[in-house]
Amino acid sequence: MQPQAYQMGYDRAITVFSPDGRLYQVEYAREAVKRGTTAVGMKCRDGIVLIVDKRVSSRLLEPSSIEKIFVIDEHIGVASSGLVGDARALVDRARIECQINRVTYDERIDVEALAKKLCDHMQTYTQFGGARPYGTALLIAGISDGEFRLFETDPSGTLLEYKATGIGIGRNAVMKVFEEEYDYDAPLKDTILLGLKALHDATEGKFDVNTVEIGVIEAKRPGFRKMSKEEVASFVEKFEK
Repeated sequence: MQPQAYQMGYDRAITVFSPDGRLYQVEYAREAVKRGTTAVGMKCRDGIVLIVDKRVSSRLLEPSSIEKIFVIDEHIGVASSGLVGDARALVDRARIECQINRVTYDERIDVEALAKKLCDHMQTYTQFGGARPYGTALLIAGISDGEFRLFETDPSGTLLEYKATGIGIGRNAVMKVFEEEYDYDAPLKDTILLGLKALHDATEGKFDVNTVEIGVIEAKRPGFRKMSKEEVASFVEKFEK
């Protein structure tokens, strides 16, 4: 009988491939993302939106203390799923990269360039011993040269660009909604409502104004911002009607 992979130690070493070409620690990091809260991102003709489920696990917990959407620079925002501490470390690195670019070139960083820098950094943690892969995935939303961009990162360092996507435990439900109903030409308000519908399906209806966080870039005011609780409440009420 052939020894199991774990008996051979392939699941313990980051830098060792299994005989069938797999890096088990990277796959385990992806599992951490799959168990994380759901986050969705969508582009449309007049904006881009990120929506996350904050999953308040106890009535004693202050919902405002949970942060899953981060402002990186005036034109870039990020939503995360997976290990929150890992996400914060990547967010801090992203902010530093933005600052370095401004000091060096006196201009704000390109969204794709930042996404590639982060993924290059994440990829190094799949090649060298003494550290583990990041157990988080990011949705990076931004605007460069008047064009809205949406990227998804992976613990392996893979970078993909999407029109609409989701990460976390509800990804399959989110993608099903987007495959059937997503329309790039829809106005931003309708796109936000579609994102709430996808999140509703992913969480089986278990969300409200206290557990939803929304970040947007609008064509009329091209800067990333997080919506206020009152703005989020108005969209949740519209969706529930």
